[in-house]
Amino acid sequence: MMVMKRIHPYVRTYAEDHRSGCLSRREFLSRATALGVTAPVAYGLIGLPSPAKAQASPITGGTLRMQMTTMPLSDPRMADWPEIGNVLRGWLEPLVRYEADGSFSGVLLDSWSLDDDARGMTLTLRPNIRWSNGDALTAAHLVENLRRWADSSLPANVMAGIMGAVQKDGRLDAEAVEVVDDLTVRLRLSYPDATLIAHFSDYPALIVHPDYDGGDPAVTPVGTGPYYLVENLVGTRQVLERNTDHEWWGAEIFGGPWLDRIEYIDIGTDPARAVDAAEKGEVDAVDQSIGDYITVFDHLGWQRSEVNSAATLVVRFQQASDAFADVRVRQAFQMAVDNAVVLEIAGYNRGIIGENHHVCPIQPDYTAIDPPVANAEKALALLAEAGIDSPDVTLVSLDDAWQALCCDAVAAQLNDAGIPVARRTVPGLEYWENWRSFPFSGTNWNMRPLGVQILQLAYHSKSAWNESGFANAAFDAGVEKAIGTVLAEDRARIMADLEKILRDEGVIIQPYWRQLTRHVHPHVHGAGINPTLVHRHHEWWMEAKAPTP
Repeated sequence: MMVMKRIHPYVRTYAEDHRSGCLSRREFLSRATALGVTAPVAYGLIGLPSPAKAQASPITGGTLRMQMTTMPLSDPRMADWPEIGNVLRGWLEPLVRYEADGSFSGVLLDSWSLDDDARGMTLTLRPNIRWSNGDALTAAHLVENLRRWADSSLPANVMAGIMGAVQKDGRLDAEAVEVVDDLTVRLRLSYPDATLIAHFSDYPALIVHPDYDGGDPAVTPVGTGPYYLVENLVGTRQVLERNTDHEWWGAEIFGGPWLDRIEYIDIGTDPARAVDAAEKGEVDAVDQSIGDYITVFDHLGWQRSEVNSAATLVVRFQQASDAFADVRVRQAFQMAVDNAVVLEIAGYNRGIIGENHHVCPIQPDYTAIDPPVANAEKALALLAEAGIDSPDVTLVSLDDAWQALCCDAVAAQLNDAGIPVARRTVPGLEYWENWRSFPFSGTNWNMRPLGVQILQLAYHSKSAWNESGFANAAFDAGVEKAIGTVLAEDRARIMADLEKILRDEGVIIQPYWRQLTRHVHPHVHGAGINPTLVHRHHEWWMEAKAPTP
């Protein structure tokens, strides 16, 4: 149990803001727990009981077969898709986790706290955690992971872009880190950073053993988690088995693990094939249920879970390409698309209309600005002003059904407006190898707890994941200022400016925020969908005998 020694003064301010109606409950929970308050204490500060946990009697044993795309595994700090993270989570664990109510809770961390000046942070590991090779997890191991994350010499290291508060010359600043004892690390931040705890919950921040060499993590899967990898057939199947030689440290705290084996089955991106596999009894769960197939799975008698999310697909322009170097062209394409139409056609009206700036209303730092207005006539006038009569562009997407349909709806509106656009869908391996380089393409972006995280990961000029090539000094400075701004009202003003810059610069068409859905066979329990698509293997269990749907 995480012990709370003190309550940061900002938390009491947030509680007052919640009581006055200035902060939603979700926003209060995100902000309070990011500063080290446990969720039960946070609920108590606003006069509410903690949500009751479902009562169940899990059964040990069994194999769960989850339909999911299987990808080449990588060093976590270079992993760029949640499916990679979900396999790695079998044996690698994060410091903290993000909950569906917006709060953060400790995994490997027992507690964390921020000094009153927001410039000092204390991270305390849980005691008695051991790696699968028998080594004890120590503060020195945590520092080694901080060092790896802060290393900007690796271009694909996405964590390097978020570690600025403890970096010096592209490396971890030794003077910013102090090992207090075997379980405690003190950080002295060069500026306040309101995003670190949120970033620590993401899959690139999974904690690796200090002996890990940065190579294929499937070769020697040493971790603190309850499973280990026994099969790694990319494009076909990836298999985790419960590590019976390693007593998982989290059993008494979190419960589980219950399953003997988890098989990730890759049957392609066509949702009809997932339904066929379900009908034939070849899978027990699907990672995501899409579109019309949600109703089909309902009719099969499978159990549905749903959650609102800041997951989305962005249709972005590569600004280094000749076709989209002129901001007027990007603005014209953006203006020709009515996002509500895309939500209706591709999202089946399950979700929230996007505003072309990639910050979602469910994220606590979202700030409302005037919504975009589609105007085909003005779009054509902008193209004419830019001297473009007939742009020669192709919108590329993964051949995944919902992503392809979303891009189809965007391309159709562009063509209807008089802007000719061709369409191309490509298979997974080709898309994943080239997703940063397509001149005009749609990219699935997973949810992050904070909007500023996404702005930092996707649009800051120095980010490894900046696929649009967007480089704007005022935007970069604004992101950095927002990261260092702890008080909500101050950050709201900055976020409004950042959202407006993104839209005015025509960086993306972001049609809608997704409502995520998963179906599982009635004999599967504990595997409901999470807004960040995280798989928590230790929570999954199955009835000994499957009932007939």
